[in-house]
Amino acid sequence: MALRLGAIVYTAQGRNGQRSAVEMRNAGPKLKVAVLGAAVVLALGGCASIKDHRGYIVDQALLDSVQPGIDNRDSVERTLGRPTFISEFGRKDWFYISQNTKQAAFTRPRANEQLILRVRFDDQGNVAGIDRAGLEKVARLDPDGNKTPTLGRERTFIEDLFGNIGTVGTGAGGPGGGGAGGGPNGS
Repeated sequence: MALRLGAIVYTAQGRNGQRSAVEMRNAGPKLKVAVLGAAVVLALGGCASIKDHRGYIVDQALLDSVQPGIDNRDSVERTLGRPTFISEFGRKDWFYISQNTKQAAFTRPRANEQLILRVRFDDQGNVAGIDRAGLEKVARLDPDGNKTPTLGRERTFIEDLFGNIGTVGTGAGGPGGGGAGGGPNGS
């Protein structure tokens, strides 16, 4: 038995246990909320931050075992391993660089922890000193938007688009621009 009032259909439950149309329509909003909730949970799962380590893996016990005046290049290499890089100019100091970065979704990685270990050697190759530095040595650059400022005048899109009209064919080599010396760089 069914009674129809506007868009809602009221039916009595049948003998075989079928749900009424009213119950099925009430389930629609619940299903939408459940699907929307699942989508939000999945989307937020992609927003987790990414932690990364770059460079030298620091072992504090090994760092403390390197002693100025006692160790030399060979013993430092056996203890700490090959340096991240060796200075190219002046004294041949060894640098060990360790950096931990953190990256949120859709952003660039940013250093949140850093260690720069510089091992200085004397002329005989013995350790003269060990210097440590951290994030205070990181320079943060903030460029001006997404363009590099240049000297000269600012040209609009229309000037760039139509700026060469009338200049085609006026180069060396005649009206067509061909011939010797008519290339873009004078070749």
